[in-house]
Amino acid sequence: MSIFQKLFKQTFIYGLATVLPRMLSFILVPLYTKLLPTEEYGKVSIIFSYFVLFNVILAYGMETAFFRFFNKESDKDAVISTSAISLAVSSFGFFVLALMFKGQIASLTGIDVDYITLVIWILLLDALVIIPFAWLRAKERPMRYACIKILNVVVNLGLNVFLLIFLRGLSSDFTVLEAIVFDDYKINYIFISNLIASAVTLLLLIPFYTKIKYHFDKQLWKKMMIYAFPILISGVAYSINETFDRIILDYLLPENVADHLVGVYSACYKLALFMTLFATAFRLGIEPFFFKYSENKNAPETYARITKFFVAFGAVILLVVVVFVHLLKEIIIRDESYWEAVKIVPIILLANLCLGIYHNLSVWYKITDKTRYGAYISVIGAIITLGLNFMLIPNYSYLGSAIATLVAYSVMMMLSWYFGRKHYPIPYNLKKIGIYLFLSISFSIVSFYIFDSNYVISIPLLLGFLVILYASEKKELKQILKK
Repeated sequence: MSIFQKLFKQTFIYGLATVLPRMLSFILVPLYTKLLPTEEYGKVSIIFSYFVLFNVILAYGMETAFFRFFNKESDKDAVISTSAISLAVSSFGFFVLALMFKGQIASLTGIDVDYITLVIWILLLDALVIIPFAWLRAKERPMRYACIKILNVVVNLGLNVFLLIFLRGLSSDFTVLEAIVFDDYKINYIFISNLIASAVTLLLLIPFYTKIKYHFDKQLWKKMMIYAFPILISGVAYSINETFDRIILDYLLPENVADHLVGVYSACYKLALFMTLFATAFRLGIEPFFFKYSENKNAPETYARITKFFVAFGAVILLVVVVFVHLLKEIIIRDESYWEAVKIVPIILLANLCLGIYHNLSVWYKITDKTRYGAYISVIGAIITLGLNFMLIPNYSYLGSAIATLVAYSVMMMLSWYFGRKHYPIPYNLKKIGIYLFLSISFSIVSFYIFDSNYVISIPLLLGFLVILYASEKKELKQILKK
């Protein structure tokens, strides 16, 4: 059980460090929905959708390649320096080109050129910390990793609150602040906060760049790029699955309502973030473990148990959020004008659970160096996402986007399981996994869509599911907790 002990410990620390930055967008929802009209929040959401896409492009799979070759190659210094140089050169190249053509980018995307400039700077700073953070994870230094990530959240959150709430009032007492007070500058303040937080993070990781040996191994880089390219394709496809629905909504819906509908959809989408946070924390803690443990003879059985527990905990999160969704919406989304899209929440929760299961199942192609399968599966998911969005949005608006997301992630999950059993058989307990999913989905449908999350019905359903889960897993749970 020591393996699980270490896994859960690292998952908790890495999870905390990753959950908090993602929680930032969640924590800021009450602030943004209170201060910004739905139309402006829609614009912010669209910009962040582009953020996700370009973060993936600028990373181009090098982070995962770093982990693979750091554990595989004897010359670890060469892996560190080659990957760091590669990302630094490509990031600065992007930065220069993007600034040169920012006017054309603004015209193409319909985003204000001032926002584009801030976004370009943020993307550069974020790209330069990818390898330093990966190095901390590979060297198993979770506390330092966590502290820097948490500081980024504190700075970003603090600046958002200061600039959006207190700046104008304080400027009357401190005239020096008047220079940065502008009307209709709220969206700018959001991205300025992000920019400063990213700059602070890079400054804290500068020692990484002063300590590494600057040697670029061309042959190693070629092998890393061959490994990373399918991951880049997967990442681009993932970003399409994750955020492109906002962009398509903005494109397909009538101009007079597009920003409003994107705004309400994005705000209610945040209520499903509990599942995303859990899945992300789990993945970050488990990915280095998967690579390190891959040569162990009991690896397939261990992977199967991990996936079973992931599904069990994910099913609990699904049901808990569905049961208390109306309470959560009042706490998190302060303006009632956003609540019209709350009907998408169970669909998005289930979609993100399927995505989390997919990431657990994807271990087979990462440890067997068959990353091209990840690209194939993700591209299929992206095609489904794009196709269903274009088909469903004209008639069903954002509900069509939610359905498209669920279908895409479900298909990706099934495809990964299907190909995985051929190339790297893992003895998943499909019976238990199927029961947990069936019960949580059925109870969620009954609770939300039939009884509108009425506590008299929904809480007993939740408690019943927890009792069933505990009765089924109590032996292993007791062992883990005892350890």
